[in-house]
Amino acid sequence: MDMKKIHSGKLRAIGYDAARRLLRVELEGGAALEYSGVSADLWRRFAASGVAWSFYRDNIEEEFPAKAGARVAGAAGAQRAALDALFGGGAPSAQDSTTDDGDAVAQARDDATPR
Repeated sequence: MDMKKIHSGKLRAIGYDAARRLLRVELEGGAALEYSGVSADLWRRFAASGVAWSFYRDNIEEEFPAKAGARVAGAAGAQRAALDALFGGGAPSAQDSTTDDGDAVAQARDDATPR
């Protein structure tokens, strides 16, 4: 999925998969949320909106259930992942993780709420 960089409120990137009708929203801090069942028309209006953060809050966040997506690694995270892949280490196993999707979605939404 191609992501469009954006800086509106806490939004940092948005992307849409038309075949799966899946919208992905990446927030500052690396949290990512995915929304299924999003129409191509809604995506076009969102991507073209001059007030993307408000559009997201009014038309997407409140209307569609969110699923936590993979967190977005920053430059340091990407460098570490490359070194781990090269030298074989550091990545936690699936059994080390105790956070379920519900907790991740709640955390991502908390991250998105302006203070």
